[in-house]
Amino acid sequence: MSDPSRMRALMKVLARCFLAGGPEIEQIVARGNRALGRRWRLLRPLAQRYIKAFTSRTRPRRRDVVGFLLHDRGFQRAWSKYSQELFIEHWLGEPQRMQPVEVAKAWDIPSIESTAALADWLGIEAGELEWFADLKGLGYRKSGPKLGHYHYRVLAKGNGSIRLIEAPKLRLKELQREILTGILEKIPVHPAVHGFVRARSIKTFVAPHVGRHVVLKMDLQDFFPSFRAARIQTLFRTLGYPESVADLLGGICTNATPRRVWKNLPVDVELSRVQEVRLLYSRPHLPQGAPTSPAIANLCTYRLDCRLAGLAKSVGAEYTRYADDLAFSGDEGLEKRVERFSTHVAAILLEEGFIVNHRKTRIMRQGVRQYLAGVVANRHMNVRRSDFDTLKAILTNCTRLGPDSQNREAHPHYRLHLQGRVTFVEMVNPAKGARLRRIFEQIRWQ
Repeated sequence: MSDPSRMRALMKVLARCFLAGGPEIEQIVARGNRALGRRWRLLRPLAQRYIKAFTSRTRPRRRDVVGFLLHDRGFQRAWSKYSQELFIEHWLGEPQRMQPVEVAKAWDIPSIESTAALADWLGIEAGELEWFADLKGLGYRKSGPKLGHYHYRVLAKGNGSIRLIEAPKLRLKELQREILTGILEKIPVHPAVHGFVRARSIKTFVAPHVGRHVVLKMDLQDFFPSFRAARIQTLFRTLGYPESVADLLGGICTNATPRRVWKNLPVDVELSRVQEVRLLYSRPHLPQGAPTSPAIANLCTYRLDCRLAGLAKSVGAEYTRYADDLAFSGDEGLEKRVERFSTHVAAILLEEGFIVNHRKTRIMRQGVRQYLAGVVANRHMNVRRSDFDTLKAILTNCTRLGPDSQNREAHPHYRLHLQGRVTFVEMVNPAKGARLRRIFEQIRWQ
């Protein structure tokens, strides 16, 4: 074996020792000496430099450790001095240990230290695990929908842009639900987050902004596809999972949309955005429709929420987020500088990898209707009068003419659809909701 090849092999085995040893020098040195066949004095200072380089950071990938060794002057000097004596005696194949960041040590998440252990935890074979994770992107290149893991539905928004619903098929959805309940739901989210969090809702999202002098509403563009697979895998490595396990967990929770999905588009889609959207969804991303996506998005935006909450606190404002809807509110202090404040928010969002949908940015002072996520927040929470009147008319017509006469958008579960709208009004304004509920209960369903 040539010297460059021997050096690459040596760095790979040392990287494995370092990753398995974690932050404990004795573990790293012991494994390194075992792999190299004898005790080497160079390993302890090398391990100390490695720990200093990666302390308090996300668990590194193997390529990151190899890069560290490649640029470490002490290792290079040792190689030039002992290259003829250094050789690999044992390739260590034991599973790596869990190495969570400090704060994650208190979270009650399962310890999964190998791909075999992950397959056992999910109750599937190792081959099935690789197929569902699809780290090689075979699902993107295959043309047949029967071989894919998702059902797709392309929707046109009111402004001509595109929303893609990616609904996982039954078996993959079961795996995602296992990851959601077994891992993701055990991790706390930022206090400002109210979307898809137990005991929080649109009502808790709006409540801090009721009766304020000014309300700033901002919207994130292409929220779920903005989260790339690398970001999701980094989240799982932060929880302490080895690289191979984190990559597979990230693969199960992400998807690359195949080209065939874009062949039959709705007629009201803005064609100028199709190419941009195709590129956006072609890379592995969080699919809107997977049960794990909202929880992962909330966890991946923790640093963003911390920064925005800190910015709001600096001007005496409140900040909450519901998925891609951001809301800020305050009194005279914020009202005087709200335009400049919104510019600072947009800059932070850009630094964190998000794009503001400026067409949906609203600065709402007390003289106008302050409207957040379908709820009016001027003096107390309420639904818009027009929304209430429209829903009341639909329910009344359903009682007189039958529900089929009002289902103009062909909802497959129209009863549940209407019931959900009535429940929303009940949550925001119980008195108005009770009036609608009485009408709803008079409808005769076939």
